Amino acid sequence: MKKLTDLLLLGDPRLYETCEPVQQSELPLVAGWVADLHNVMEEIRAKYQFGRGIAAPQLGIMKRLIYLNIDRPTVLINPELTSLSPEADELWDDCMSFPNLLVRVRRHCRLTLSFRDEHWQPHTWTVDDWALAELIQHEYDHLDGVLCTMRAIDAQSFRWRPTPTNN
Repeated sequence: MKKLTDLLLLGDPRLYETCEPVQQSELPLVAGWVADLHNVMEEIRAKYQFGRGIAAPQLGIMKRLIYLNIDRPTVLINPELTSLSPEADELWDDCMSFPNLLVRVRRHCRLTLSFRDEHWQPHTWTVDDWALAELIQHEYDHLDGVLCTMRAIDAQSFRWRPTPTNN
């Protein structure tokens, strides 16, 4: 089982690589990968009080796989963005691979996503919720070796995250 110490951090060259598609023959491996992603996300949530999604390459699994856990666990295998709205908005983005740094980026407000689930069933998902759309774009970028630091609006688009307080 992978742990927080297995999370790749900013500067690791693997974070800048383009991931390979998951093959149907690799489906038996997906449950283990997802368990690792879930475990590390829970450790990030406990330590830093954030985390809604994680991409497989952040754990050195160089496959096109995203794990989201907002209201329920969702597995996105070989996701494809098929439509991005022309409207975009700005936010202070965060990333588990550099948890103390926030980066000001611009993301599309809506999107359409095609993917397979953990049972290899195809899905198409139209996302009109801004918070979910920006999260999917962030995680999708990881699959192409793109970090939010590379999408910074300008040189002043970086700041330290306030330290969480444990009550």
